[in-house]
Order: sequence, then C-alpha cells, then structure tokens
Amino acid sequence: MKKILLLSLSAMLLLSSCVSKKQFTDLQAKQKETQDLLNSATVKLNSCLEEKASSSARATALEEQIADLRKANDNLTVLSSKGASNIEKTLESIKEKDMKITRLQDALTKKDSITLAVVTSLKREVGINDPDIEINVEKGVVFISIADKLLFQSGSYNVTTRAKEVLAKVAKVVNSKPDFECMVEGHTDNVPYQSGVLLDNWDLSVKRSTSIIRVLQGLGVNPKQLIAAGRADYVPLVDNDTAENRAKNRRTRIVVLPKIDQFYDMVEKEMKNLSVQK
Repeated sequence: MKKILLLSLSAMLLLSSCVSKKQFTDLQAKQKETQDLLNSATVKLNSCLEEKASSSARATALEEQIADLRKANDNLTVLSSKGASNIEKTLESIKEKDMKITRLQDALTKKDSITLAVVTSLKREVGINDPDIEINVEKGVVFISIADKLLFQSGSYNVTTRAKEVLAKVAKVVNSKPDFECMVEGHTDNVPYQSGVLLDNWDLSVKRSTSIIRVLQGLGVNPKQLIAAGRADYVPLVDNDTAENRAKNRRTRIVVLPKIDQFYDMVEKEMKNLSVQK
C-alpha cells in the first residue's frame, strides 16, 4: 500500500513539471510571428535600400546644383530663399531616412551575427566529430541534437555520465550568453512506454527534458533561461519502421535562441518609423 501511494505521489510530481501543450504552442507561435516579422522587414529593407540609392543620386545632383549656383554669382539671384530652403530640407530628409534604414539593417543583421557566434562557440566547446551530436541552424535558431543513446539508458530518464560531460560544455556557452534562452526538447520513438510511474511517451519525453535541465541548472545555468518541453513521438525525423530509424527519432534537441522580444521590439519600432517617414 505504501509503495502504491509513493508511486502515485511521484507521478503527480512528474506531471506537474510538464510544460503544457498550450504553452509550447504559444512559444512556437511567437517564434513564427517573429520570423514572419523579420521576413517582412527584410523585404521592406530591400525596397528602402533601392529608394535610398535613388534618393542619394538625387541628393548628389542637388548638391552639385547648389555648388554651381553659388559659384556663378550672376546666377545666384535665381535661387529664391524659399527654393534654397526646400532643397536643404530635402537633403535633411534623405539623411534622416538613411539613418533609419541603417538602424533597421543593424536590427536584422544583429540576430544573424549573434547566432553565428553561438554556433562557433558551441562547435568549439562541444566538438563536431561526434556522430551522436549535431549542431546546426534552422530559420535563424541554433539547434543541438543529441542522440538518445548518448544521454540515457534504454527506457530511462537518468542522465549518463558521458552526457554530463557534453552538457557541461553546452552550459559553458549558455552561461556566457545571459540574454539567451535554452529550450530542452525531448523526443521518443513510437514504441509505447509502459514502465514505472510514467504513463506514456509524453511523460518520458518531458521527464528526460527536465532531467537534462536539472543537470544544466546544477552546472550554473540560470533557471530563468531554461524551458522544458516534450514532443513524445509526434515529430519524428524519419518513419518509425526500422530499429535504426527508431533510434534516430529517440533524441533530445537543445534550442539556443536570443530572447525573441528584444529583436521583435527593435525591428517593429524601426518598421513603424519607416512607415511614418513615408
């Protein structure tokens, strides 16, 4: 009877630590919204750059016109004070728009620069020669995919000693980026999990995620930067039709990304400024 009560309490504690599907969906939606905004901003930036080139050519012509008129004293009277003022205002407007375009371009390129720096740091710290570890970038986000056999024993959510060595290197990079968030995403194959106090593959995937998060937290990573997520067997890399393919699908993905709000606000502000300017 005591064992049953202990198992029930353990199950309740495990389930309470899971990330709800709504929270995860909201996070994905927010990421997609930001990506769409960045794509839109890029298109608008290209249009603005074309306009900038045309405006710059016009500004050069106007400046040459002013210089010629000032050199020719006999023709200087042709320029009325109002006309000269309009030309000066046009030049100032072009310069102001040029500054806004530059700030928008900086906002768009800053994320790419930081992402590249993170990838370089991870590849240097974690290494790229281990076939069980993959580091890549998808849609501007850094992913570290670690094979299940490196992290856990079969059917277990206890992190192995070898995995802790790799996670220590990941923690070092995350600790150097306090403005980043780290989402640990557990994935399983489609074989039903029916062992111990866990109910199914949802439980197993999230429990593995939280196990890794506890290791990262123990390595000094700020828990405010950490997000636990489980995908069970619903996002496979390949069909679960062979033992080899099922092994590929059993993995943990660590997503390292800048705090999206910072870049979202920056880009949104500059896009609004450009719209007002037009």
